[in-house]
Formats: sequence, structure tokens, C-alpha cells
Amino acid sequence: MSITEKLFRLRDAGSDVRTELVAGVTTFLTMAYIIFVNPAILGDAGVPKEAVFVATCLAAALGTAIMALYANYPIGMAPGMGLNAYFAYAVVLGMGVPWQSALGAVFISGCLFVVVSLLGLRGMIVNGIPHSLRTAITAGLGLFLGLIALKSAGIVTANPATMVSAGDLHKPQALMAIFGFMLIVALDRLKVKGAILIGIVLVTILSFVFGGNKFNGLFSAPPSLAPTLLQLDIKGALSVGIVNVVLVFFLVELFDATGTLMGVAARAGLLVSGKMERLNRALLADSVAIVGGSLLGTSSTTAYVESASGVQAGGRTGLTALTVAVLFLACLFISPLAAVVPPYATAPALLFVSCLMLRDLADLDWGETTESVPAAITAMLIPFTYSIAHGIAFGFITYAVLKLLTGRAREVKPIVWIIAIVFAFKYAYLPG
Repeated sequence: MSITEKLFRLRDAGSDVRTELVAGVTTFLTMAYIIFVNPAILGDAGVPKEAVFVATCLAAALGTAIMALYANYPIGMAPGMGLNAYFAYAVVLGMGVPWQSALGAVFISGCLFVVVSLLGLRGMIVNGIPHSLRTAITAGLGLFLGLIALKSAGIVTANPATMVSAGDLHKPQALMAIFGFMLIVALDRLKVKGAILIGIVLVTILSFVFGGNKFNGLFSAPPSLAPTLLQLDIKGALSVGIVNVVLVFFLVELFDATGTLMGVAARAGLLVSGKMERLNRALLADSVAIVGGSLLGTSSTTAYVESASGVQAGGRTGLTALTVAVLFLACLFISPLAAVVPPYATAPALLFVSCLMLRDLADLDWGETTESVPAAITAMLIPFTYSIAHGIAFGFITYAVLKLLTGRAREVKPIVWIIAIVFAFKYAYLPG
């Protein structure tokens, strides 16, 4: 038995090495933007950008490797979008908290995660989610992916009057993204292996001809990590004024990560009776990654919804994730090459996956409104608030309230009541 078979049980998953490697590259290409976006966002808060670049690559590689080798799931991890914005703009710039103390808050929230993961509490929370809300989380993630993809392609843009509107579809970037999407769908329907990766690579090649893309070299030495390494201020994070920040990080990280894990696992067919077999291992990997990332100098690391693109390409085991981890490490030295893939080249892959994830809505019992309405609220608010956590929070609150008002309170599991009350308290009394 080969080492890959021993580590990842490829035969049991119905996969092979080539498929897993292609899936890993596909997932990485849809996630690679974070190594450039994260330093820009945290840099606005005064965190040294070059050090954040290194911390981002290392945190992503660490978390994803743990997910691969310990949990054996095809899920990539990296500093989370939304969480980094909250860190930079709400906590550091909005509240005036030093970035070192904010990193301390991330560290504490990660330590809390490790404790509840070891005790199995996170698994209990996720497995207590009703089927309707689990289905809605998957669909909501699909809508969220679709919005990200359309925005990256320039097909949807911000509008002060209508919030969103159609972008300039005459631009070559939008046209190339549309072409890439159609190509991926057609190749997948024709059962061409690696259809998503082929689409990404072809649009990237076209970007040199029609998009003004430029190749700026292959290798570069990684910058120093010293400005952010172990610079977190735990004592400052424990001060009275930042306790709320720790709680918000905890809640947002919990539901962003668990929601993404469940959504991607469902897409991969890795749920057994609606549950993840190795959920606690996956959650512990997520928790350790948060702690490690804060020590390196970046905001919360979390499971990435973009992992769904690799799943669609056939990824079913940790070998997919290990491939992602290795590529993130390689980015320390070949960052110019990683920068070549433009967002509108990965957008078609994300849009295709989002379309497929919406079909899970057919599993809902639309005749039972105390189940279907909370599910619809969850699915809609994830993209409309640009937050997985907010969508799940409103879904839980709506579910509990509707069951109570219709005399069906006994159908609600205790954990659902607890989560609904905690989120209601957060919205009523806590800032941010």
C-alpha cells in the first residue's frame, strides 16, 4: 500500500492521486488572491504589509496541512475575508485598538476554540443544526460564491442608488470571464477531467493578450516575518474594552468555519446521515490554525468556501488540501507567478460551483414554513450581508422564534435555543 493510500485512503473515497492533485491546484488558484488581498487590508491598519504576506502564506499552509493530515478533508484554509476586514476597519481603525492587541484577541478566541473542540462542544453545536438550516447553509454559500465571482469578473458592481448593478460588460475582463464560465460548464458536461482548471488556465493565457496582464518574473526571496512574528499583545487583549472583540471573533469564526466546513463537505458527499464523520478533527485543525496565524501575525485563519471548486474538480481527501498547503509555501518564493492569475480568471470556476450548490434547496420541505422560511432567510442573508455568520445567526433566530410562536417549541433542540439567544443578545447589546 502506497504512502498516499495509507494517509488519505484514496480508494475508499473513490479518487486517485492525479484527481486529487488537479483538485488541489484548482482550489489553490481560487484562493491565491488572499496572499495579496490580506496584506493590503491589514496594512491599512498599520500592520507591516511584507510581513503579513509571509504570515498569510505560512498560516494558510499550516492550517491546510493540519486539515489534510489530521482530518483528511479536501478543504483549504487561509486568513478569512470579512474577518480581516473586521480586524482592520472595525477593531483597529474603528475602536482604536492597537493591532498587536487585536492579534491577542484573535489568539484568545483561537485558544477558546481549541478547548471547545477538544471537548467536542463544537461538534455538538454543528450536529445540532436542523436539516433545513444545514441545507440552507450550503445554498447560502453557493449564493455567496456567486456574488464573489460576479464581482471579481466585473459583471456585478456597486451602485449608490441601487446597491448593486450590472458592470461594464464591454470590458475584456468581463467578456473573458463569461467565456471561461461557458467553457467550464461545457467541458464538465462532456465529462472532461480538470474542466475547472482548464478554464482558469485558458482565461489566464487570454489575459496576456486581451487584459493587459504582464509576467513580472518567476522567483523572489520572501520578505522578513520579524515585524509581526510573536508581536501579539495578550495582556492588552484581556482588557475590559476588548472583551467584546474576543466574543465577536469567537462567534464569527465559529459559524464562518463550521458553515463552510458543512457546505463544502455536503458538496463533496462527505456527510453521513447529515453529519461529518471527522468533524471534531476538522474543527480542531481550524482552531489550531487560528492560534498559529495570530502568532505569525495575521487575522483569523478559517476554512475557505473556495474549496468547493476543488471538490467539484474531484477532490475528496486530504491530498487535495496537502497540495494546497505546498502551493502556499511555494508562494513564498514564486509570488510573481501566483500574481499572474487575475480574479476574473478564477471567477468562472466559482460561479459554476455556486450554480451547482443551489440545487440543495430542492431538499427543503417548502410546505412547512417554520422550516423553509428560516432556511430561506439564512440562504438570502449570507450573500446580502456579505457574511456567513450573519446569515446563520438570523436563520437560527428566525427558526427558534417561529417554532415558539406556532406551538412547536419542543421540536427545537436545546443547542438551537442557546445559539439563537446568544446571537440575539449580541445584536441587542454588543457593538460590531
